[in-house]
Amino acid sequence: MKRPPWSSPLPAMLLALAALAPARAQQGDAAETSAPETSAPAPAEASTADTPDALSDEQVAQEEKLYLEALRSLSEGRPDEATNKLSRLLEKNALHAGAWLDLAISHCELGNKAEAERLFEQIEQRFHPSAAILELMAHYRASGCKGQRTAARSMSFKLGAGYDTNVNQGSSSSTVEIGSAGALKTYTLYAESRPRADHFKVLSGDFNQPIGSRGMLLIAQLRALRHSEVRTQDSDSALLGLERPWSGAGWTGRATAAYGLVRLGGELYQRQAQVLLRAVPPVDLGESLGWSLSAGYSTAIYPTRRYYDARTLDLGTSLAVRSKKSTLVLSSGLLADQGKEGRPGGDRSGWYGGANLVALLGDKAIAELGASRQSWRGARIYSKDFIEIKRDQDTHVLRASLLFPVGTHSALQMEVRRTFNRENIPLFQYDSRWFQFSWRTDNW
Repeated sequence: MKRPPWSSPLPAMLLALAALAPARAQQGDAAETSAPETSAPAPAEASTADTPDALSDEQVAQEEKLYLEALRSLSEGRPDEATNKLSRLLEKNALHAGAWLDLAISHCELGNKAEAERLFEQIEQRFHPSAAILELMAHYRASGCKGQRTAARSMSFKLGAGYDTNVNQGSSSSTVEIGSAGALKTYTLYAESRPRADHFKVLSGDFNQPIGSRGMLLIAQLRALRHSEVRTQDSDSALLGLERPWSGAGWTGRATAAYGLVRLGGELYQRQAQVLLRAVPPVDLGESLGWSLSAGYSTAIYPTRRYYDARTLDLGTSLAVRSKKSTLVLSSGLLADQGKEGRPGGDRSGWYGGANLVALLGDKAIAELGASRQSWRGARIYSKDFIEIKRDQDTHVLRASLLFPVGTHSALQMEVRRTFNRENIPLFQYDSRWFQFSWRTDNW
């Protein structure tokens, strides 16, 4: 049964606090939560501190923080986490009216009918709730407490067309020097290895499906790219992943595992697997700042180019600065890439950094600006007797986007991107300019 708008966790809390707060003064309930006995009697002037009505400011703040965390778990579709946090809160303060009500609702949404009914009865006996609270409990009782899906699945699609000045990442240099030191020879590159410009069309889709009541999310992504002339650069990709929220010792975050396939020019080009852990430390930076850490490990297998196979470790951090109309995200991290024996250049180490700004323009238009840099350094010479230097790679990307909502679920988007790939080996150095106009539809 669909929950009425006024029965969401936050309104329920406000109703409960307003209607049930007088119960805090009832001596019968206070006796049930008196402080535990100690070996030595407390001084007379401190005796009032042992009652729930005289909690210290620090205790009140801790209880309120735990309660807000429980409400957040409810709103994010994790009633099991909310249940644990509310139970801990009631161990500290059995007269927290809102916690009693939300705990009963959490058990009802988890399908624990007997426990939910027991808690509803306790609320009726202990707090003498108002008519509004009785109506709210009647709604959940009428639902049968069969368990409810707290988050809906979502789908989005994107259809676009654009132009790329270098679809094949062709070399910026027309010649290349190959050979051992002191015996270099200059060669002219074929046209296929030089930049090739082309128009393209792209279709992509995303699908998110909640699983169970623990906030688990199934993620599926599909993408198809087609060029007008350079068909060898046509690509298809598919990704399937699972994401789960977690919390512990004040930390919160999400854990993700994903597997993907990429086809290039009609052949399987890459198989990739990834695990990623994102974490938000228990540091209060205020509403305008958000700080998170991440750790990821991925593998990439190239069926037709096995010496390219790689395993990459990524350790990163990001800081979000929010205002009413904009969000700026700064990110950076360290990279370590271990290749197979015989891979040109051997293992690599690197780092990355970036800044991304999203801002509301006027009433509806959304602008996005981004800049990033990624650097790699090879561990040994790239190829003996051919390219006898260690490869150093620096890739700079500048991005800009404008999005204009059209109707309820759709939007038009214009995007531009400029890439500068600077290398000490001219053969791999390239530049590109990319433009795309697309229509997207979200939240289906």
